[in-house]
Parts: sequence; C-alpha cells; structure tokens
Amino acid sequence: MTSRRQFLMGCSAAIASMAGGRVGNLIFANPHAAGPAATTDDILVMVFLRGGCDGLSLVTPYDNPIYVAKRGDPSNGGLAVSGALDLAPNNSTFDSSIGLHPQAAPLKELYDQGHLAIVHACGLDNDTRSHFDAMDYIERGTPGNKNMSSGWLTRHLQCVHPDGTLPTLAAAAAAPISLLGEPDAVAMNDTRSYRLSGGWHYTNNPDPRYKDAMLNTAQTFYTGGDPVLAAGKRTIETIRALSGTTAYTPTTSYPDGDFGDSLQTVAQMIKLNVGLRIATVDLGGWDHHESEGVNDSWGPFNQLAATLSQGLQAFYNDLPAHQSKLTVVVMSEFGRRLGKNLSNGTDHGHGNVMLVLGGQVNGGKVYGTWPGLQDENLDQHEDLKITTDFRKVLSEIVVRRLGNGKLGTVFPGITPQIYASTNRLGIVNGTDMPIDYSSALNPVYLPMARR
Repeated sequence: MTSRRQFLMGCSAAIASMAGGRVGNLIFANPHAAGPAATTDDILVMVFLRGGCDGLSLVTPYDNPIYVAKRGDPSNGGLAVSGALDLAPNNSTFDSSIGLHPQAAPLKELYDQGHLAIVHACGLDNDTRSHFDAMDYIERGTPGNKNMSSGWLTRHLQCVHPDGTLPTLAAAAAAPISLLGEPDAVAMNDTRSYRLSGGWHYTNNPDPRYKDAMLNTAQTFYTGGDPVLAAGKRTIETIRALSGTTAYTPTTSYPDGDFGDSLQTVAQMIKLNVGLRIATVDLGGWDHHESEGVNDSWGPFNQLAATLSQGLQAFYNDLPAHQSKLTVVVMSEFGRRLGKNLSNGTDHGHGNVMLVLGGQVNGGKVYGTWPGLQDENLDQHEDLKITTDFRKVLSEIVVRRLGNGKLGTVFPGITPQIYASTNRLGIVNGTDMPIDYSSALNPVYLPMARR
C-alpha cells in the first residue's frame, strides 16, 4: 500500500528527474546571451552515422584506376564497389565517374528528383582518428576542443529560443553531445514511453478515479513562474501532449529496426504539430575493419547502406506536407582509408561525404572540390583529403534555413574563410543575413543537474 507521503514524494521525484536538465540550464543560463525569437519554423533532422562510414563506398569514384587498385578488383573479391549507380555530379572537379552504392537506390531516386545533395571530401579538419574525439569535436562544434560545455545544436537553440511543447527531440535513449546542455531536449524511443515513473495504479490506470493521479497531483506543485517551477510545468505539458498518442501508422514503408523506428518517432512528432524544430537520430555499426562486404548481400556495409537509404526515402516521403520546411543532414565522424587492409576491411581515414535532403535543397549535384586520389593529393599519403569543412555545410543551413546568423556562438572559432555569405556552397535556398562571428557564450560554466 502506498502512503500519501510516499505518493507525494514520488510525484516530486519523478518530475525532478525528468526536468533535471531543464532546471540546471534555466538556473545557470546567461539571460543576455539569447537572441531574438526564431523567425522560421523549419525543422532540422541530424542523422549521425556512428563508427566512421566508408564514404568512398557510399558515394564512390568507382571507375578511378587508383581507387580500384587500392581497394581491389571486385571480380577478385576486392572492396572496389561493383555495380555503382552512376550520378551526374554537375561538378567539374571530379576526374572520374562518381556513383552511389547499389544498395542506395532509394537515395538515387531522391537525387534524381532534385531533393538530395551530396558533399564529398568534407568533414572534420583535424588529425584525430579516434571515434570518441572526432564525434566530440563535431558535435560540440569546436574542432580540437572538447572542453566546451554545450553542443552546437544547443547553442543554436539558445540563440533563437524556439517556442512549442516539444522543440527538441533525440530519438534515442539519451541525447547526443550535439544537444549537451539543452534544457528542452527530450530523449525517447517511443512517444508512449514518455511518462512518469511510479506505480501503475497512479500512472496508467484507466479507472477515471485514478487516471493520471500522480501527474494531476504533480501539476499542482508547478504553478509559479520561476525557473524551477517553469521547468517542471514544461515537462508536465510535454507528458500530457504525448499521453494520448497511439502506435504510429506511417504512410510509407520504413526499414525494420531501431533506425526505422527512430525516424517514425520523429515523423510522428512533426505531424502532431508540437513545435518540433530540431531532431537527432543515430545509425551505428559502420566501423568495418574486417570483412566489410561492400559487394556481398550479407556484408555489414551492404546492409547498413540499404537501411540508411530505405529509411531516408521512407521518412521524406512520409512527410509530403512538411517537405518544404524539412532539412535532413547525414554525416559521420570520419571516413575510411583509401586502401583496404589485410582483413578485407578499411581502417580509420579522414575525408568523407555529407548528405543533405529536403524540399529547399538544391539537389542533383555533388558539391565540394574533389582533391584527387594521387599520392601527393592524399592526406598523410593514405586518406581522402578534406577540402570542405563540415561547419561550412552546417552553417549554410543554420543561416539560410534556420534563420540564425550568430555563427560565432554556434561554432566558436569559425571564420569568414570557412563560411561567409559570399563563399557559400549554395546547397539550400534561403535568405542570407549578416554573419556575427563573435561569441555570445557565457564565460562562467557551472555544473548542471543530470538525470
């Protein structure tokens, strides 16, 4: 039997746990750091391919003789891609044909329709080959610096402070580093799982006498306007907004597994009109040091390329009414070596590809400057060289689609040489604005309550 005292303590503990991140950041935030409210209702979905996706297999210079020699002829069991889907890159810097992996046929359709753009030879311009360091640098938005106490998406959100019941979603069990320190980030795998913890009798009982008893009681505690009470109130509002949701029925066919499930969760939140502006999704398993199997149906790369391609196409086509305001970015921490290793896999490399999908994307083109695969053009004589900083791609989306010109705050240390309105790639449509390269970050960092 639960006592009244235990019940009330459970209410407070549950809300404090779920709202902990919000409380910590609201109390310690710099009230002068935020800019004007968001002027756009565009939605950005960041898809991170964890493990180091082999960009030279996903978007491959398939008939380049150096590539074929280094990867091995596919007719003899090598890793050079066989049956690549040829692209018209509309980019004169390529000295050979370029094509998508044959399992990426859904992406080829989006590319041909003008919805998908590809950036090659891009990424993190840092010498690290550590998964953890590279992901840290990219997701904090500070290459070479892992001491930043917030992620780049967090700092963007703090510039524009979007309204809405659920502006930020990590479709996973936990938020990624790119959302580190974001008070309004909600991490969940399924909308129906986001609720208070406690006895079923008080949290999920259909009897009208007890239905939502704990939530109703907790709501009476959070009626004021100070940061702590506001954080609890926002959490309760989010729980109520999601409490009536049912199993999602998509209009397209998603791939089975966590990736497809995560994309469906994001699509459902977009359709519910809860104010979603930023979402993150992960697809892991790309660290193929042995038996990469790019040409084998059982191969891990082959299967992941199919999952990625099918998932992105299903997600985009599931949201026809939202495509004009939707931008999806796909990236990984680094690429793989040009040459295969002795285990018929590829080791940690450097340059990679980024994919940009959306209704305002100038697709059907491969962007960036191709450095070539000659030995003198490679990074450390082994890796595809980076000619486009990943921040250049993201900055154009932040400015032109998300309406935020405070790039110095979003990406501390960024310079006009990396991004300026005069040297943008032109991947997305939108309005240019004056760029502020100075940082409005709060110089005092205090510990944050974590749940």
